[in-house]
Amino acid sequence: MDWKQALKSRLAASADRKRSDQELKDEEMDLFTKYYLEWKGGRKAANTSNVNIPRFYYRLPAEDEILLQKLREESRAVFLQRKSRELLDNEELQNLWFLLDKHQTLPMMADEAMINYESFLTVGEKAGSKCKQFFTAKVFAKLLHNDPYGRISIMQFFNYVMRKVWLYQTRIGLSLYDVAGQGYLRESDLENYILELIPTLPQLDGLEKSFYSFYVCTAVRKFFFFLDPLRTGKIKIQDILACSFLDDLLELRDEELSKESQETNWFSAPSALRVYGQYLNLDKDHNGMLSKEELSRYGTGTLTNVFLDRVFQECLTYDGEMDYKTYLDFVLALENRKEPAALQYIFKLLDIENKGYLNVFSLNYFFRAIQEQMKIHGQEPVSFQDVKDEIFDMVKPKDPYKISLQDLINSSQGDTVASILIDLNGFWTYENREVLVASDNDSTTDLDDT
Repeated sequence: MDWKQALKSRLAASADRKRSDQELKDEEMDLFTKYYLEWKGGRKAANTSNVNIPRFYYRLPAEDEILLQKLREESRAVFLQRKSRELLDNEELQNLWFLLDKHQTLPMMADEAMINYESFLTVGEKAGSKCKQFFTAKVFAKLLHNDPYGRISIMQFFNYVMRKVWLYQTRIGLSLYDVAGQGYLRESDLENYILELIPTLPQLDGLEKSFYSFYVCTAVRKFFFFLDPLRTGKIKIQDILACSFLDDLLELRDEELSKESQETNWFSAPSALRVYGQYLNLDKDHNGMLSKEELSRYGTGTLTNVFLDRVFQECLTYDGEMDYKTYLDFVLALENRKEPAALQYIFKLLDIENKGYLNVFSLNYFFRAIQEQMKIHGQEPVSFQDVKDEIFDMVKPKDPYKISLQDLINSSQGDTVASILIDLNGFWTYENREVLVASDNDSTTDLDDT
């Protein structure tokens, strides 16, 4: 058969069967690879190691791929259920405690039961496969302190296991609300988690259902204010587990939680009602929003107008007024001025030129408002030069003419600097710190005498 006939046969065979787009793409890729390798030096020199690389990327289903989305959701649910079954339940934890107590190693130390490494391994073998991950040399060494016999405390080990189990359970619980399945929670995801958690917290039994939405908003803002500094709208589940906020929230399961603990816990009912009550009291025109004039009465009412102007310039407002969510960020910043996230919030307001640092001009711009308030209250204004020198001495910035956010954080004086510049009451407290300390000492002495 000559080449003409062969070509005709080939064309006829191609005409009988129309190939799909995918087959055409595969053929195009094969031809490209073939000719590319030949151009690079032939098949023999080709590197075929890529054939053994396992697949590591799986694209997420598109919004219109409903079936794939449902399959992915179901697969994740089954996976999380399987992981949940791998955790120790209450009965297994009780059995573990019984085994540890049975194999304790004498003598006891300060009435605390101890266990050596040999008995530790014995308990690990008897406790079952679920406990295997806890009975390792690494865990034993981590809990080993100054025992002269090389033992660890049974109670410390059991608490370690309990903490790990709690973390795994919480991780699985949070992952159930991770709609995207990417290891983070969006604001709506965390809102759903906390809303469904409320009935399980006895300390919140007194909340009316009409207040639930405000409570959830109040609770969620603390997570996002501190854990989402870049304002991406999502938080890693790992970050939620690593911080203490979830512990504070779940502390409300304790029916006998003291009044003092409730007052200092942002997530408690008294705290949430206090914050929301303050917001309502400030809202004099009862339109559900706060104007600059209304916000000026916050706290002791001594925040400067210059600072409040910056708040309304930089923060999200609606027709020049602040909503409850923005107000919560404001409150969290001012009530936690020592925290880096709060300092970042305040620093952004102080950095009027958006240069990433505070210079003498910035400090003077804000302190002039403090001087004006002092005149209004009949006080002699303090020299800015003296205050400026004190601020730079406190912060000790790397650049002697500029104060960066990191300088404020590193100095551990950021809260004091902020108070001096934005709040007359804060400046007065700083200016009279020695008198206040002396008064406290005198009060303490009087109490001791009685």
